Amino acid sequence: MGTALVHDEEMTRYKLLWFDPACAIETPERLTVSHEALVRTGLAARCVPTPVREASDDDILLVHSKEYLDAVKKTPYMTLDDLKEFTLHYGDVYFHPNIYHCAKLAVGAALQLVDAVMTGKVRNGMALVRPPGHHSMRSAASGFCVFNNVAIAAKYAQQKYAVQRVLIVDWDIHHGQGVQYAFEDDPSVLYFSWHRYEHQEFWPNLRDSDYDCVGKDKGAGFTINVPWNKIGMQNSDYLAVFCHVLLPVAYEFCPELVLVCAGFDSAIGDPEGEMCATPDIFAHLTHLLMNLAGGKLCAVLEGGYNLTSLSQSVCLTVQSLLGDPPPRPTELQGPCQSALESIQCVRSAHSKYWSCLQHAAERPPSDVSTKLEASGEARVIKADLVWPQPARHLPPAFCTAALIPEDLLCPLGCFRFPWDPHSQRDVDVSTWSSLTALVRRLEKNEIRNGLALVSDVSMAMAHVFGHTPKQRVVVVCVGDTEVLSGLPEDGKTLTVHFSKEALDKPRCKYYIPVCLKKSLMQATCSLLLPLSYQYDPDLVLLARVPGSHMGQSEWQQLVGLLQGLAGGHMLVLIQEGEKALVGPTASSLSGSPASSLEPLPAPGAEDIEALESLKWQLTTDWKLLQTSAQCKEFTACCGTKAATT
Repeated sequence: MGTALVHDEEMTRYKLLWFDPACAIETPERLTVSHEALVRTGLAARCVPTPVREASDDDILLVHSKEYLDAVKKTPYMTLDDLKEFTLHYGDVYFHPNIYHCAKLAVGAALQLVDAVMTGKVRNGMALVRPPGHHSMRSAASGFCVFNNVAIAAKYAQQKYAVQRVLIVDWDIHHGQGVQYAFEDDPSVLYFSWHRYEHQEFWPNLRDSDYDCVGKDKGAGFTINVPWNKIGMQNSDYLAVFCHVLLPVAYEFCPELVLVCAGFDSAIGDPEGEMCATPDIFAHLTHLLMNLAGGKLCAVLEGGYNLTSLSQSVCLTVQSLLGDPPPRPTELQGPCQSALESIQCVRSAHSKYWSCLQHAAERPPSDVSTKLEASGEARVIKADLVWPQPARHLPPAFCTAALIPEDLLCPLGCFRFPWDPHSQRDVDVSTWSSLTALVRRLEKNEIRNGLALVSDVSMAMAHVFGHTPKQRVVVVCVGDTEVLSGLPEDGKTLTVHFSKEALDKPRCKYYIPVCLKKSLMQATCSLLLPLSYQYDPDLVLLARVPGSHMGQSEWQQLVGLLQGLAGGHMLVLIQEGEKALVGPTASSLSGSPASSLEPLPAPGAEDIEALESLKWQLTTDWKLLQTSAQCKEFTACCGTKAATT
């Protein structure tokens, strides 16, 4: 179906016309370097070009007041002094004679992207727009934003396509208060934002940006604010919030459309964010969202003021949207103390709204302070930060290989293995030599991933282990049958075994049995993904063993999520009796989004408590599993400096 790229050079044709140091960083070059980078890397040529249109008054009035729209309409005819005077009515924004036209194009670009995705012309896409939008409110410009592009896009999707549940993910480093206010009483829109907050000391300096602002009336619980109270947040901090807060709630919410306020001022080197997350993390964040909503994802550019990290982050986001596997993650440790305090507070604040957190969130003490307190963990950010250039993506010659019997139709998008371009000779797929050859091709990056239908999963897994001596392998088993014995404990293999029945094999650092009745997606998000990301494998081996009770949609979700690891190198083993899963598995391996799940039923208290207990036991060895601040005196870094009610 492809990935849309919405861009128009016209949106570079406005700039600040007077001296204002607060607004000087919002320049036309932000859009120029982003698009040029996509062209230079060949990513733009792989996208579906989508034209921009101007938004109509009716579009804009979905979110904004008529009085405000009428006022902005007058700006093209204002003198320089009039524009300066008009700007004074608002905060941290500037106006230009062409900005009204560009703002209508920015909204229209977002709507064109929604149209392309919702009508099935493309699977997903990105709109490079300017001015940004997430700060703009019903009757006010704010923070470089004139009209609220993403909020209007959400309302438009609800009105035109009867979308019932929209997830908005705002990873810009500033709180998108305009989006929050537009939907704070609306349970059909789940708004998630992380943002630099520093106890209300960072712009926009709002009490409404704190973790305990969760929405109002029927919308209570549908606003998730994650305040960053320290600068220098790293890849581990961002991943931890996705795994332990956003993804579990998102799967329970079950959106029909995902909109991303894609602000890259949260990347390393940005003068606004002062964070240390490298551009490659945005490839992973994008990938983790792509199996929601049947793959319907629209990313709309917001902030980003370091032109180098901005352009790199845009490229890596689009690369994931195109279906390329994310690069191997860098510098993953555990979340820092300040991030853990934020995660703990957010999970606690939302525990009464979301079943996945109801029995999971450890409450902070009742005497949580809301005053800024000194912390010994403050990170000093240097002005001359240097980070590695993202590795050039070298896709393998073939994507998905299927090692299946001759009487089984080869799934669309796969090639039947073994494949010999010279002799076209076939090899008996019942022999283990073919499996060995497939593993070798994966190791050499000649194939991205593969699946094999085997007579005995246990024997096949043992065979794979015997032929991957130099690789670190994450093994994921699903089913009630114990298939492995004598696993090496040299750290070369990490095994996570999901079952409904307790297994006899004892747990150790590198073998983790997980016994759950019906909470597999929650366990995947908050246990399997953090473990696997921290382990950083060269290969993922997913085995469906006898006794599996996982439905097809959940299985496809699992296949899709795990492809964010190991540069996409993955081998799936399926027992002969489950031939019906070959097609859906191959579809997910080839990049098709997983079928949407229904809104997940409330997981049982027994499951969630068992999962949280297991995570707690494992945190000594696996820091990415941490969800609470482990200190005797829990200081509320998530509070405001000046407590207000």
